[in-house]
Amino acid sequence: MNDRAISIPSTDTELFPWVQANLFVALLSDTLDAMGYRDQALPARIRPLDDALVMVGRARTGLYRDVYEVPKDRNPYELEIRLIDDLKPGEIPVLACGHSGRIAPWGGLLTTASLARGAAGCLTDGYIRDVRTIRRLGFPVFHGGIAPLDSKGRGEVVEIDCPVSCGGAMVHSGDLVVGDADGVIVVPRHAEREALGRAFEKLAGEHDTEAALQNGETLASVFARLGVL
Repeated sequence: MNDRAISIPSTDTELFPWVQANLFVALLSDTLDAMGYRDQALPARIRPLDDALVMVGRARTGLYRDVYEVPKDRNPYELEIRLIDDLKPGEIPVLACGHSGRIAPWGGLLTTASLARGAAGCLTDGYIRDVRTIRRLGFPVFHGGIAPLDSKGRGEVVEIDCPVSCGGAMVHSGDLVVGDADGVIVVPRHAEREALGRAFEKLAGEHDTEAALQNGETLASVFARLGVL
């Protein structure tokens, strides 16, 4: 793979629109599979709130734990607020709630605050709420369900910018997160350049395969010749 030949942008400002224009989640998933990273796609239950929106950006992680009472002597949203207020343009809060089933960490106000800071979207394996507001704002959100539950007294962030398992996929702050109508893929930062280059090359092979199929060649003969499916 030759970065220079395919002109992968070197800055995030240029990289994110390049990824959105040229690549897609299924292609990146196949590429990471071939590289041995077979657990980077989030499960099917993690869905976009709006299938038409694409999300590309850098992860900023937040780890939730279950709680069973509202604290009386401290702010239960302290680390959650710190994470959102510290977001930089192009970053994506990744909120890992595990298998709680009790936490809706994302809603309209966090969406508004994140938009104001230039965030690229939100990913959570927990629930979300205020969905009409989020849709109206046009903010990409990928979620594990919809419920009206406030996180207060049910869950709280215990650490930020730490490794998390979100929906079973390991995510570190700084990893590349890409979401579209097919789901979400997390590209480990240390493998990012190679993965993007390989994905771009694979896309060229898919275009050749598509053209051959449109010309009437059989799937078997095209696969035997090009090895792309």
